[in-house]
Formats: sequence, structure tokens, C-alpha cells
Amino acid sequence: MLSMKMYYAVKPLIPRRLQLALRRLRIRQMLPSHAHEWPVCPGAGRIPDGWVGWPGQKRFALVLTHDVDTRRGYDRCRRLIEIEERLGFRSALFFVPERYRVSPDLRRYLTAHGFEVGVHGLTHDGKLYSSREVFDSRATRINQYIRQWNCCGFRSPAMHHNLDWLRALDIAYDASTFDTDPFEPQPRGVGTIFPFQVSPDDARPGYVELPYTLPQDSTLFILMKEKGIRIWKEKIDWVAAHGGMALVLTHPDYMAFDGAPTFDTYRAAYYEELLEYIRTTYQGQYWHALPADVARFWVASQVEHEEFANDDHTCDSALHA
Repeated sequence: MLSMKMYYAVKPLIPRRLQLALRRLRIRQMLPSHAHEWPVCPGAGRIPDGWVGWPGQKRFALVLTHDVDTRRGYDRCRRLIEIEERLGFRSALFFVPERYRVSPDLRRYLTAHGFEVGVHGLTHDGKLYSSREVFDSRATRINQYIRQWNCCGFRSPAMHHNLDWLRALDIAYDASTFDTDPFEPQPRGVGTIFPFQVSPDDARPGYVELPYTLPQDSTLFILMKEKGIRIWKEKIDWVAAHGGMALVLTHPDYMAFDGAPTFDTYRAAYYEELLEYIRTTYQGQYWHALPADVARFWVASQVEHEEFANDDHTCDSALHA
């Protein structure tokens, strides 16, 4: 936690190109020692106790989500949802309420056309979890936006998380974790490709946790400089084979819709190619749902799951946190 605080204190002073260069170097150094757990954590495919299967007896669930980190990403949202509407998909978009203005018109358009809106932190400054006092203070304001936007989902910036503290939010689900991703600031994966319930405590209600299960676009295309969607295909094939939840996390901030990509963008066509691959390869086999729908289903089905901290079901990255 201390190293994270130091990083976010100096981050504004580090040029963007240098930030990315340092992160790319770190991933190159880490990859060989984490090949056994990324992009697939073998134990993450374990079926939860009491599992009843996805609605309609579908083979797996498909959930599309987007974090809109900056004003640049916000300005590209229309182009992104045009792709999904054309191909017959819908997604959840998570906005940062105090970093840029989120138009009520856009929110209304999204919900009216079958999309979902969620809250993505408060300011995206990396300090949400710097102390319990800071978190609780910001949680009050986050809950105001949750009520104002009439939404029920949250995701923390940079995938920071404290599943205990998150009970302070008025949410049905959180989406701030992952099955396996040793390259994140908090590298401990939850080790499952299924949702799970975070139980209530004496004073606060619980919620459903929805981990992302495909590598983030920024990891693949910005940091690793992948030139195709091979890893995405391999991972979704593995998730489908194990009957889990394929939860995709991308960022319109990094998508280049016109012209050649720059040092911190990638071709939006990669995302479109992923959707085409899913639609053609798994036609009729997946339950395509919004995060809120998955959370409602999970509560209704009363699936039991081992605790988040059970090392038997987390990936080896947990040992290096």
C-alpha cells in the first residue's frame, strides 16, 4: 500500500510516454515467471458449489464492460456503442463522475437503448483506498452519484479494491477484481471465472463481485503491443470450455477509430474483431447479459462460493502481492 501511495504521489510528474515505457519493461520482466497463471489460471475454472447453470442452459455468460477513464474516452463513447449496436451487442460503461462532465443525455440514451451505466471511482487519482477515512468520505459522494444516475454497479480505478470497505457503497455489484492478472497494482487474482457473493456484515449489506476474465485491452495492446487478438480468442475459448463468465474490460480512451494508432492507442478494429469472433464461433451458446443482470441472477440462484481469501482457489499471483 505504501508503494502505491508513493507512485500516485509522483505519477503526475512523470511524462506519459515514460510511464508506459516503465510499465512495458516491468511486464517483459514478469512474463516468464507468470506464464503458468496468465492469461489462464487453471484452477479458476472450478465450478462453484451449488451451481445451477446459466439462464437458458447457455454454455457460458458474456458480459461487455468499458471504463471511461478520461474526457478523451468519453468523447469516443458514441463510436464505441455504434459498433456494438451494429453487431447486436450491449455493454456497461463506467464513468468517472468528478473527472469530466457526464451528460444526462448520454446516460439516458444508453439506458434507453439497452446499455448500462456504472460509476468508476470518483476522480481517478489513485487515492480512493489511501486510508479508510478517505474511502468513507468519497463513498458518501460516490453513493450520491449512484442514486443520481439510478445505477447499481461500481468499479474502482486501476482495479484497486478492498472488498470489505466496498460494502459502504449502495451497490448490487462491484467489478474491481479479476480472475488472474499479475500485472495489476494489486496483483492478487480472485481465482475464479464465476461471480461470487461478498457476504454482509453486522452493519452493511453484501453484494455480488464480478471479476473480469479476459485480459484488459490496455495490457494487451498498449503495454504488450500485441498486433492481434490471439490472446483474447484463447482466453474466451478457455472460459467457454469451462462454462464460466467471459467478462471483457476495454477502454474507449485507448481505441483509435480513425487513422493510425499513436503511442497510447490501438486499433478499435481489434475490439470489433473480438465481437465478430464471439458472434460467429459461439452463436446461440452464450448468455449475453449486462452486469446488473448477472448480479440479479447470481443472488436469485443463491450459488455458494468459497471466500475470496481462500488460497486454494486464488492464482499464484496472490503469493506475490
